[in-house]
Amino acid sequence: MSSMEFNKLSGAVLLGGLIAMMSGFIADVLVEPEHLEQNAYVVDTSAVTTSAPAEEGPAEPEPIAPLLASADPAAGERAARACASCHSFEKGGAAKVGPNLWGVVGGPHGHMEGFAYSSAIKDMPGNWDYEALNHFLLNPKQYAPGTKMNFAGIKKPEDRANLIAWLRTQADEPAPLPQ
Repeated sequence: MSSMEFNKLSGAVLLGGLIAMMSGFIADVLVEPEHLEQNAYVVDTSAVTTSAPAEEGPAEPEPIAPLLASADPAAGERAARACASCHSFEKGGAAKVGPNLWGVVGGPHGHMEGFAYSSAIKDMPGNWDYEALNHFLLNPKQYAPGTKMNFAGIKKPEDRANLIAWLRTQADEPAPLPQ
């Protein structure tokens, strides 16, 4: 492309921009909007209440102990089928993508020997008690930031209680239910 053609092209782009800008100025002078004294459509806002903004932060699940009393382990076993793609449940079962979950209720975090837990789980103090499982199953990434578990969580408290009740039965000596 020669410099003369470049100059013509640049001039055309600049001229187009000037014409567009001048058209806007002329339109503002020729057309003056008519402002209404009242809105054409009135919106009733009397029913609208103002409230404080929702508090940001982690959602706290409701306590699981009252729900465990009426939980259905059979429903929990059906729910655990979704977990079976990553976890095994039988005694002495091999790890899959996730650890074997035999004896997990009441067991320590990182309970399966030889499984490569993320440090988020491995370094967590305490045991998998009922409330810890409740929090974890609600939102694993929130309970243990940095966990390798790629699961969105179980939102319904009844479904979590059913699953935890069934997991409780997957042990030589099931952990006692909370009072």
